[in-house]
Amino acid sequence: MTPRELVNRTLEFENKQDRVPRQMWTLPWSEWHYGDMIQKIHRDYPDDITGAPCVLQEPTIETGDPYRHGVSRDAWGCMVTNIHEGLIGEVRDPLVREDEWEDVESIHIPREWLTFDRERVNDFCSSTDRFVTCGCCPRPFEQLQFIRKTENLYMDLVEIPENMQRFMEKMHSFYCELLEEWAKTEVDALTFMDDWGSQRSLLIDPRMWREYFKPMYRDYIDIAKRHGKKIFMHSDGYILDILPDLADMGLDAVNSQIFCMGVENLRPLAGKITFWGEIDRQHLLVEGTPEEIYQAVEQVRETLWRDGGCIAQCEFGPGANPENVYAVFRSWNRDYDDRLS
Repeated sequence: MTPRELVNRTLEFENKQDRVPRQMWTLPWSEWHYGDMIQKIHRDYPDDITGAPCVLQEPTIETGDPYRHGVSRDAWGCMVTNIHEGLIGEVRDPLVREDEWEDVESIHIPREWLTFDRERVNDFCSSTDRFVTCGCCPRPFEQLQFIRKTENLYMDLVEIPENMQRFMEKMHSFYCELLEEWAKTEVDALTFMDDWGSQRSLLIDPRMWREYFKPMYRDYIDIAKRHGKKIFMHSDGYILDILPDLADMGLDAVNSQIFCMGVENLRPLAGKITFWGEIDRQHLLVEGTPEEIYQAVEQVRETLWRDGGCIAQCEFGPGANPENVYAVFRSWNRDYDDRLS
């Protein structure tokens, strides 16, 4: 079975005998500090999921490197300040400063993203047997935070200014257009993201989420389904309140901090959505033992696996013990290896 077939069967809850598919995420920090271990993991436990190349015919207005010390500019015009090498920086000053969004024209919608090389994407998809995700990732809530800054945006959402409402519609239309174009390629899945959770709760009232953002996500999911694609979402933090909504809308896979929410609390969603990782990167990957890693993997498997429904995803980020990251993939593969021996 090819990696592409393995991932599809897992997403469709038809993986009755094969191993759990896997994917490791890395940040520049880990690549710079632990390149040898990253190579070892890729050699011993190769990824089944990869991203499509995104080569633009027209350059964006981005400047600098957001993973290096200093100031960079994103494709929307937001200035990002970084004080930690190898991690992404943050926006210190809002792009939109007026409470009524009168200066909304200062925002640059990156239509350059629509000039990605379709032929190169399709050639890449035909050249690999891995499951390929698209090279774009709409993030409406987070991009609004970058544009306005988080504390200002929270106040804006209480009573959305007319200019902000018009911009949100314009942004959403652009994201839909972008996903439509990627859906016409040979990629296997579309992706989107927004970090919605704090450590213990959603960042906004779930009712507000359902009013303003759920309709956007429904459109993204509908685009994928209309074109016969799978669709994946990433969201950090405690998002238990909205996971049933996402499953009901037809989201195929969610990357989330399942240990932050409590693995057992996710049992009612087993068989309804695929949990695309992860193993606890706040505590276990940092200070856990290999045996604790194995126990965590077994807890996820027992609670959420239903002939599918789990992908062995893990982020190798700052503070992670390299041996623990390796142990994650070894643990997921242990039962499969035992069956082969």
